[in-house]
Amino acid sequence: MNPIVVIPARMAATRLPDKPLADIGGVSMIVRVLRQAQAAGIGPVAVAAGDISIVHAVRKAGGTAVLTDPGLPSGSDRILAALEELDPERRHDVVINLQGDMPFVQPSVLSACADLLSAHPGCDIATVVAPEASPADRSNPDVVKAVLAMEQDGLSGRALYFTRSTLYGDAPIWRHIGIYGYRRAALEAFNAAPPSPLEKREKLEQLRAMELGLQLRAAVAAEAPISVDNPSDLEAARAYAAGKSA
Repeated sequence: MNPIVVIPARMAATRLPDKPLADIGGVSMIVRVLRQAQAAGIGPVAVAAGDISIVHAVRKAGGTAVLTDPGLPSGSDRILAALEELDPERRHDVVINLQGDMPFVQPSVLSACADLLSAHPGCDIATVVAPEASPADRSNPDVVKAVLAMEQDGLSGRALYFTRSTLYGDAPIWRHIGIYGYRRAALEAFNAAPPSPLEKREKLEQLRAMELGLQLRAAVAAEAPISVDNPSDLEAARAYAAGKSA
């Protein structure tokens, strides 16, 4: 297995424009994500950028970045476009898709994705879940819940479904974290397929993979990483960075 980590990023975010270059404790968000991915040590790391300003920021920090068509509709499209330039010989058979808005993601979380693919040859896509942060998560449609058939060790499970709906009962609720490890063939099959009925119903693209018959497994992280989607998230990230430096 020969993984590569690719971070899709673009400036035109609706809720927080220009967020890849947002300053967090003196370091741009995209550079923080890049450094966390590099610290995982699972393979080369590159940014699939939709804007030249992101490319400049990453290269100035010593990283690798590829400029992709800003009109591409999704992060997975951006990743595949970058791979054509980064790896035309197809040496990398596993692609870790790390979102560019997780500036403090633990490197071990990325390693867990790669480890799942290594341990389970039948797994096409690996992802990550974390325990619910509060009981309110169970009924919050913005919190995506993963329904898993857990392994006995409680550290991972096979994904049965993902939903925004309320889940009932006494079993743990797993929050889905949008980090994916794809076998390259699975990424290409996913991207070639149109949005599926369940994907459109739940507004969750991972359901397209499940409807294609691809097997998804999820590793359990201790907690969900900070994700920056809006101005208040950015202020929280800056406060977190200030606390760490203090």
